[in-house]
Amino acid sequence: MTREDLLAILWQSADAYISGEELAKRLAVSRTAVWKAVGQLRRDGYRIESVPNRGYRLLSDSDVLSEEGIRRHLQHQELQLQVYRTITSTNTVLKTLAAQNAPAGLALVAGEQTAGRGRLGRSFYSPADSGLYLSLLLRPHMSAVQATHLTACAAVAAAETIEELSGRPAQIKWVNDILVNGRKVCGILTEASIDCESGMMQYVIIGLGVNTHVPKGDFPEELKSIAGAAFDTERIPELRCRLAAGILDRLAEYAEKPEAPAVFEAYRRRSFVPGRAILILAPGKDPLPAEALSLLEDYSLLVRLPDGSTTRLNSGEVSVRPER
Repeated sequence: MTREDLLAILWQSADAYISGEELAKRLAVSRTAVWKAVGQLRRDGYRIESVPNRGYRLLSDSDVLSEEGIRRHLQHQELQLQVYRTITSTNTVLKTLAAQNAPAGLALVAGEQTAGRGRLGRSFYSPADSGLYLSLLLRPHMSAVQATHLTACAAVAAAETIEELSGRPAQIKWVNDILVNGRKVCGILTEASIDCESGMMQYVIIGLGVNTHVPKGDFPEELKSIAGAAFDTERIPELRCRLAAGILDRLAEYAEKPEAPAVFEAYRRRSFVPGRAILILAPGKDPLPAEALSLLEDYSLLVRLPDGSTTRLNSGEVSVRPER
């Protein structure tokens, strides 16, 4: 545990130098072991400065995802964490673990996905060093029709955490996108396994992907008009660890009472779609123009169709039509 213990000491020192001799004494290891642990941390991406006759210090702008970093800011310490530098897809891997009876409260967190997935089978752009990707396993006692409440819990958790850390207001585009300055900065994918006999969910996996910063070289051409970053160019120390902890803490709390009025009110207050002209999108069908009227308490969207009639959208996807 030399690496983890060394990292904890360096964080506690808040930019101050600590000599190799002092570190070796506090860790009860050799100076060589300290030097090797520093090298490993540097390879992991931590910015550690060393000065002869002064020692080592961890630069405060380091933003490396790690379990110890997340736990430093996490209140729900009972959550189990698996942190990856790169993964295929946090949702895909967690689905495999869930089928193998992994416990509720297991969270997978990654700094890059090579096969990230979005809704309707789409790929989800998940580059390294400019995003946070996480999935949480839940085993709630509820029916499949109530799954939208858990998605709403995740949307509120993400929006509140982004607002807290960035100081920028976040909005929720029905049903599961987070917007900052009108651009998508976070997507949510909820997947579940259903018991066909009872209609109850065996497990639910809630996955979130957050664009923390604009990636190097900008977003791909097809995303430039819609994607944005939750944070500006300034790097915040341990940003992704703090972001992961904040989202997981809030999601774990809200998921205990997903139908709580406070969660709905927090969602409704940030809802971006009501009052706007929209297109209703459905696979294999032409986009249908409509007007979004209001968000109902079951998170369905009340819309007015071209013929003047109204209907509820309980699931699916909408696109906001540009204002003229």
